[in-house]
Amino acid sequence: MLKNDIDLVIIGGGIIGLATANEILRAKKNINIVVLEKSSTVASQQSGHNSGVIHSGIYYKPGSFKAEFCVEGRRTMTEFCEENEIPVWTCGKLIVATKESDLPKIDNLYERGTQNKVKGLRVVPQEEIKEIEPHVSAIKALHAPGTGIVDYIKVTEVYADQFRHSGGEIFLDTEVIGSTESSGKIIIKTNRGEIETKKVINCAGLHSDRIAKMFGLDTNLKIIPFRGEYYTLKKSKEYLVKGLIYPVPNPELPFLGVHFTQTMKGYVEAGPNAVLATKREGYRKRDISIRDSLETFTYSGFWNLLKNDWKTGIWEINRSLRKSVFVKSLRELIPEVNGSDLDVGGSGVRAQAVAPDGTLIDDFKIEGSENAIHVLNAPSPGATSSLVIGKYISNLAVKQLGI
Repeated sequence: MLKNDIDLVIIGGGIIGLATANEILRAKKNINIVVLEKSSTVASQQSGHNSGVIHSGIYYKPGSFKAEFCVEGRRTMTEFCEENEIPVWTCGKLIVATKESDLPKIDNLYERGTQNKVKGLRVVPQEEIKEIEPHVSAIKALHAPGTGIVDYIKVTEVYADQFRHSGGEIFLDTEVIGSTESSGKIIIKTNRGEIETKKVINCAGLHSDRIAKMFGLDTNLKIIPFRGEYYTLKKSKEYLVKGLIYPVPNPELPFLGVHFTQTMKGYVEAGPNAVLATKREGYRKRDISIRDSLETFTYSGFWNLLKNDWKTGIWEINRSLRKSVFVKSLRELIPEVNGSDLDVGGSGVRAQAVAPDGTLIDDFKIEGSENAIHVLNAPSPGATSSLVIGKYISNLAVKQLGI
């Protein structure tokens, strides 16, 4: 047996799994916790493949988990980075209206952000926009000065260091492949052997639905992977972007549209789109998993989603395959940008939970079973809110699991 007599196993060494591990150790100092991560490093999937934005809480429905977690999450994440000497930059975000039909949406976003108690939020008239972003073309904008950027891989690595320093163990290259119960204990089967534990928290991200099923929870949801592809601005053109420049999002979708993002990695990103991935960890167009594809294409929720919004799906595929279409979207924000100004960048894969009727689950979804808690949907602003989410799950574990 790889390990026995463990109080709690957390599956997933991403930013939420490790934040949760630390919060539980703060609440229960003498508990034995093991984190299992199937990759060779922490933050190897969604936690390490994103725009690195510390969101403010503008977009989210008042009273939702997203809204409540994000506003507090922005504050706690910024403070955590400053306290632990992780480079962080509060550069501000500009959400721009480029056409008349965007104007009511800007006002709606302002009202929503105000209800969510986003600090410093203000509507910017056309004549003031270029004072914030000189190269943007817009007729009105919303400015969120508290939005920032950080490298979430570095944040997760600090979480991991703190967890180990507090006595926790992280098993890398350890993939969960099954589970059984015996004499009141949970036996987790991995590629490296078995682990015996009393309780489990599932923070497996792209594989959270599969892990939940292994532990007997019928989620009635399926993770559908969406790849977000980026370009980067050439160094000679980085002057075009001062901070973060976003379009007005489609309120019917949980994606924010292609945007320009300063990063702490030393370059400016443009993107992402949101195109169906044929592999849950499919960061390249050519990445294909027969198992993952079959699960997607045999799921009724996928076909209902396609039926409900097939035009958006076709549009995203077109934008993924044709750089000129991608550039056209970017030029709506900054007309000076040309295809020759952009190099192919990286990509991320979003674990999007989809209901059988095709509904995209837009909020955090956390469910419990007898001896386990499952984080079934943790979309953006998951990284921003990771400390707050970790505390929420910690409190839930004490209350529901009796940890």
